[in-house]
Amino acid sequence: MSVNVKPLADRVLVEASAAEEKTAFGIIIPDTAKEKPQKGIVVAVGPGKKDEPVTVKVGDNVLYGKYSGTELTVEGKEYLIMRESDIFAIV
Repeated sequence: MSVNVKPLADRVLVEASAAEEKTAFGIIIPDTAKEKPQKGIVVAVGPGKKDEPVTVKVGDNVLYGKYSGTELTVEGKEYLIMRESDIFAIV
């Protein structure tokens, strides 16, 4: 899962999880009604700021805000690059 992108400072590169296709009751959700996922896997991590090391590491499953990060396409795959402070929790 290596990517040719190295985030700077406290930035983190996250691969978003796939959006839900069905509800718990088996109803298929159309593409226009799917919500943006708020969970993903950390793919790359920057070195951190001078006084604040980064606490997440590559491979962590994380929860982040709905509108967090900037969408980025690398080698045909979709990623989000965001500050570590945009991440709410490690799951």
